[in-house]
Amino acid sequence: MAERHSTVTLYTAQSDAVLRAIARDGVCFSKAEYVRDKYGESGPIFLTAYRWFAAQAEKIVPRPAGAELPYWVFGERQCVDRSGGGTLLTLRVPRDEAVFFDMYDWNRVLQLKYMGESPDDERAFCAELALRGLRESDVMLSAFYPEQKREIMDSWQRLLRHHEQIRSGDVSGVGAVQAALWCIKAEWVVR
Repeated sequence: MAERHSTVTLYTAQSDAVLRAIARDGVCFSKAEYVRDKYGESGPIFLTAYRWFAAQAEKIVPRPAGAELPYWVFGERQCVDRSGGGTLLTLRVPRDEAVFFDMYDWNRVLQLKYMGESPDDERAFCAELALRGLRESDVMLSAFYPEQKREIMDSWQRLLRHHEQIRSGDVSGVGAVQAALWCIKAEWVVR
């Protein structure tokens, strides 16, 4: 994660529609409808995780008017998923505009998994679910099991445990830096 004073260099791949909006308006905001369109049948899974994250992220960085969901950016160019196409952007973003976390932790949230304090904690939680004939995804995608759903979603608070550390420039103990931005501004685009 390259640094320059109070800014941080981050990377993302964005569609032509995002690039046009940035060129036209100077800023672009992500919407829930874009997620539904992009992920189709898997949309509810992504929206469950994205909405939870958005509610937590706005406690750290206030959500500006027009923003529904964040954009995902990375501390290293090679972490950007280019499988969906898009143009790779290099952004220089003020540190206080980003919410930082470990990419591997975020993948656990996207998989609707319990994020334990330790591997033993996670195994114990999954074993308890298995005794009931359940998996984490069964709990999260169902209207039933509110207690277990709450336990899983409460565990996701651990996603943001590295925010202040990463924001200060210390990435020790973090697998790979990922961040969220409420918008992408033209002034942040380096190339």
